[in-house]
Amino acid sequence: MATSSPRTTGENSAGQRRRDAAGTRQLLLDAARRRFADRGYTGTTVRDIADEAGVNVALISRYFSSKEGLFEACLVGAVDELSHAVARDVSLERLPHVIAEQLAGTGLGSRPNQFLLLLRSSGDEQADQIRRNTVRSFAERLATAGGWRPDHPDGDRIMLRAQVALATGFGIVLLRSSTGLEPLSSAGPQDLLAPMQDLIDGLLRERGPR
Repeated sequence: MATSSPRTTGENSAGQRRRDAAGTRQLLLDAARRRFADRGYTGTTVRDIADEAGVNVALISRYFSSKEGLFEACLVGAVDELSHAVARDVSLERLPHVIAEQLAGTGLGSRPNQFLLLLRSSGDEQADQIRRNTVRSFAERLATAGGWRPDHPDGDRIMLRAQVALATGFGIVLLRSSTGLEPLSSAGPQDLLAPMQDLIDGLLRERGPR
């Protein structure tokens, strides 16, 4: 009967360990995102996260160094996925479709708790700076679709309107996640599309200075 060589066995074992480590790390990230988004940073313990992930709490220190490190990793992951979904060069015509898909949890990289995560302060300056930069970046993307640029003579007005649109999106996520308010809570992307088009057209469609 054929047997594996020591070299092959060692390679398989190393590969299995890498897969197990990656899987455990992802379990912790997923559990942490849900917990942080639902209960906030201070209301979540590392024990809560480990129990939900079904792993030993000591693994949080192994993979993320600390609770702060895990929160930061959650933010970075959310930023990467949302940034990929909402491209910097998204057009004003496409923007309502992208927003509706993200808010309904059906678009690329969509996880409603990612939006909630961006509203949660950790008390850790580095993590909170990532959070602030991310929100600012998304406001700039919305504003750019509406014609904004850093040297635009009416830039402040366009940016304010983009931030109002962004705040509306965050408000929708909060209401959908916490109130059960119908028909908003169960609205799909097609249901949200028309209101989003009205919102984006009303706020960002260029009509000249006022």
